[in-house]
Amino acid sequence: MKRSLRRALWVGAVVAVTVATVPMASAFGAGSVTTSFARVTDWGTGHETRVTITNGSNASISTWRIDFELPSGTSISSFWDADVTRDGNRYVAVKKSWAGALAPGASFSWGYNGTGAYRAPLNCTINGVSCGGGTPPPTTAPPTTTPPTTTPPTTAPPTTAPPPTPPPSGDRKVVGYFAQWGVYGRNYHVRNIHTSGSAAKLTHILYAFGNTTGGRCTIGDSYADYEKAYTAAESVDGVADTWDQPLRGSFNQLRKLKRMYPHLKVIWSFGGWTWSGGFTQAAQNPTAFAQSCYNLVEDPRWADVFDGIDIDWEYPNACGLTCDASGPNAFKNVVSALRSRFGSSALVTAAITADGSNGGKIDATDYAGAAANLNWIMPMTYDYFGAFNAQGPTAPHSPLHSYTGIPQQGFWSDAAIQKLKSKGIPANKLLLGIGFYGRGWTGVTQTTPGGTATGPAPGTYEQGIEDYKVLKNSCPATGTIGGTAYAKCGSNWWSYDTPSTINGKMTYAKNQGLGGAFFWELSGDTSNGELISAVRGGLN
Repeated sequence: MKRSLRRALWVGAVVAVTVATVPMASAFGAGSVTTSFARVTDWGTGHETRVTITNGSNASISTWRIDFELPSGTSISSFWDADVTRDGNRYVAVKKSWAGALAPGASFSWGYNGTGAYRAPLNCTINGVSCGGGTPPPTTAPPTTTPPTTTPPTTAPPTTAPPPTPPPSGDRKVVGYFAQWGVYGRNYHVRNIHTSGSAAKLTHILYAFGNTTGGRCTIGDSYADYEKAYTAAESVDGVADTWDQPLRGSFNQLRKLKRMYPHLKVIWSFGGWTWSGGFTQAAQNPTAFAQSCYNLVEDPRWADVFDGIDIDWEYPNACGLTCDASGPNAFKNVVSALRSRFGSSALVTAAITADGSNGGKIDATDYAGAAANLNWIMPMTYDYFGAFNAQGPTAPHSPLHSYTGIPQQGFWSDAAIQKLKSKGIPANKLLLGIGFYGRGWTGVTQTTPGGTATGPAPGTYEQGIEDYKVLKNSCPATGTIGGTAYAKCGSNWWSYDTPSTINGKMTYAKNQGLGGAFFWELSGDTSNGELISAVRGGLN
């Protein structure tokens, strides 16, 4: 049985606090307009750079163009939030059409991933004026202890459109889950989305989860959601909560994050593996359910935080933790009621089964009938195999394609995507799912998939499951199969995605015309966002 990683609240040993990467910065000036190049991360064979244009004049800037060279040994491999062209080692970056004029005192940032170690640009000009005022910039950036200020565009990009309008070409979504229980044992907070560089790469955050009880949308964890007081060190903006402020917790931190990154949208997700049982009663009166959800999401205390609602029903007219027998139209009816109540301007999305087998969970529900009222659909193309089958056979939990010996027909990502497309769901309304974690067995003697096991491998928070940020060091990948990676370390066998396999999956997503990708979940990534960088870079 396919199971979701998203279970009851995780608690346990405190994990070390994620620390922001200290950037290296090179500043150039063009009169009162400045451009800075900041090294966000550098892993030797590649790097990420943030470029910030600041208007220090007293007049708006309607357009900008940056010309610069990169030293030998480094080049741009992908970029976002600017249009970049290359001629040899010379690059030209110009303003995106959606980016508005740069007001006096305002800043705008775009970014790129580069090959080779970070080296500061040379011979930079902005709007035809020497960036360095006639002084060539240094080839090695001086260290700084203060990260550069990043102010997103004054006009946010149109990351989504109300249905049925499809997303514009090239406007692919990068959607990541933030798990409310991560603020406990995992010590992962909204601030980490900022310090890891992930916020700049995301288009949408899914806040997981709200509960479904009594046929209504209800609060999942009031303390984590809106009661927990944050210190200055824990807070996104370095400002501590006060005892008398009206909203605290992750909701207030998300509000602060959105102010820092105005392009970001936040969607409140309801259900998940643990809390999907309430959908059965909700389906009996979809209108009442939708009204309760609207009242909660649009509560005046946090109405500005959320841009819509996500339904993660595991699974309509099928079995997950509990079984539902509401019929094939129940999901469609619930989604229709939500769209009617929330209106066309709100985001209404859904995470759904990725069971592509004949007569499987996709076939049990009219997902195509619901698609017209959803901005996008997220088939959970992970958790296909795992140590919930304790004796194996070992198999990658998120294969992109089939392979000889796969334990179950239809249990791979492409099978789900093709089945959903064949039912009439537009490709650009489908997002490909990525797991930022691995699943593993112990007692394994066979290196390749298909071996027997004695049970789940040890995990930090749950047996049989481990974060990518741990596995990349404790059990590095030794092989790939079906478009994903696996590793055997001692008697433990793990499968998980790496930056390389994610790049292959993003190529697939682009070739299939998909609307982008989503992942579970942010805290599984490294402190410098290796996996989300691969997702974002691969979709460009």
